[in-house]
Amino acid sequence: MLGWAKSVFERSNEDESRRDTCRLDTRSLIFRRMPPESIKAKPARLKKIIASLQKTYPGCSLRIESFQLSELLVATILSAQCTDKRVNVVTAGLFKKYRTAADYAKANPVELEQEIKTTGFYRNKAKNIQACCRKLVERHGGEVPQTMEELTHLDGVGRKTANVILGNAFGINEGIVVDTHVARCSHRLVFDPPERPGDRSTELMKFVPREQMPSLMPKAFLK
Repeated sequence: MLGWAKSVFERSNEDESRRDTCRLDTRSLIFRRMPPESIKAKPARLKKIIASLQKTYPGCSLRIESFQLSELLVATILSAQCTDKRVNVVTAGLFKKYRTAADYAKANPVELEQEIKTTGFYRNKAKNIQACCRKLVERHGGEVPQTMEELTHLDGVGRKTANVILGNAFGINEGIVVDTHVARCSHRLVFDPPERPGDRSTELMKFVPREQMPSLMPKAFLK
């Protein structure tokens, strides 16, 4: 979960709850109220927003706790449709039992399912984790690869998960990680208008210089 986005969204929700008695689509409402803005003007506005967020929420970091690259990969897979707080509770014991990709690859599937059950969609997640770790062992010597192409060929890893790994573990800015809160904030800040929802990450990348992407993608707790 990206902490700054959650905080901004929660504050916005508090204000909205006081006035939104007619269930208005606030994203469309804000978009209509915004004065016409050129494509060239958006990067300048976003630059100011990023600066304000950095000042208001200093030191924000990824809330998934991990210590090795393989752990960050497993935790990110588990975080789908699940809170980072719950993931950290589950991985506290999981990471003590499974130390390497090979450990996950040869794990008992039923036991692994039960160990991650509270993260939701546990059967599919367990299947993806084991298949992913087998490929890590067979194709990458048990190590997490450092390219978007190689990462997205792993089971359970899409571009969002790959961007988490690349940005937090390797400092490679291939894209912007967009969770639910970032997506909603981008709507409210009118960087992804309702008329053209599309891929939020792609939309934001149009306005964020590559060197500024880490501002929207905090570092993980890697030791």
